[in-house]
Amino acid sequence: MVRGQLTFISGGVRSGKSAYAEKLLTDASQGKQGRLVYIASGLPTDEEMSERIQKHQEDRANFNWTTIEQPVDFEQVLPLIQTGDYILWDCLTTWLANELYVGYETGTPCVNRLDCMEQKVEDLIDSIDAILKKASNLVIVSNEVLHDVAPNEGETEKYRAWIGEIHQKIVAKAQTAIEMDSGIPIFWKGERA
Repeated sequence: MVRGQLTFISGGVRSGKSAYAEKLLTDASQGKQGRLVYIASGLPTDEEMSERIQKHQEDRANFNWTTIEQPVDFEQVLPLIQTGDYILWDCLTTWLANELYVGYETGTPCVNRLDCMEQKVEDLIDSIDAILKKASNLVIVSNEVLHDVAPNEGETEKYRAWIGEIHQKIVAKAQTAIEMDSGIPIFWKGERA
C-alpha cells in the first residue's frame, strides 16, 4: 500500500483546528473504504475539559467516528488501526502535557527523568510512521503555543522546547502543514485540495 497522507494542523485555542480537521477527513473518506478514527488525548481533568470533550464528541456524532481514547503511550493505538483508515489525532499538545507528567504521582515525572521524553518522542515518531503504512490519511492537530509570551519557568520552557521539536519533526514528514487563524486555514506546506 502507498504511504498515507499526513496533514499537520496547528493554531491557537478555539481557532477552528478540530472542526477543519474533521471536515478534511469526512470529505476525503466519502465514497471510500476505511473508517473515520478519532484518537483523543484529552483527559476530563476539570469541568472545562469535560465540556470540551463532550462538544468534540457531539461534533462527530453524525459521521460514525470510531474513537480511541489514548492520553499517553501513543504507540498503543497501532494494533487498533486498520488498513485504509482516515485518522484524526486531537491533540498533540494535550498528549505532550500528559506524557511530561507520567510518574508525577510517585514524585518522578517524565519531564525530570533523564532521556524519558527523548524516548517518548522517538516512540511517537515511529508510531506515526507505522500508522502511515496502513492509514489512508492521518491528520494531527496541535495547539500553537510558541507565539505566546510565556513565563520563563523551567517546566514551561521544557514544554515549549519539546512542542517545537515535535512540530518540526512532524511537519518535515507531512505533505501538508496548515495553521488555523480565526477559522481560516493558512497553508504553510502543500496546497489546498
